[in-house]
Amino acid sequence: MNLIIAGVRKDYPQGVTVARLIVEEKVETPLYVSVSINDEFVKREDFETTLLKEDDSVEFLYFMGGGRG
Repeated sequence: MNLIIAGVRKDYPQGVTVARLIVEEKVETPLYVSVSINDEFVKREDFETTLLKEDDSVEFLYFMGGGRG
């Protein structure tokens, strides 16, 4: 199955979940990552059960706090 991970097409087996993809892609600080599939955010509690489909586009995002201090 083809997935687009951060703009790069990659091959993964059928039935891969978001949680498994985070491990396979060696995502840094997985406790703080947000995941979007086809521009829609996945709830953290759904990572284990959300299955990816052919040609899904996945992004791993980190939100940084900041501002004046």
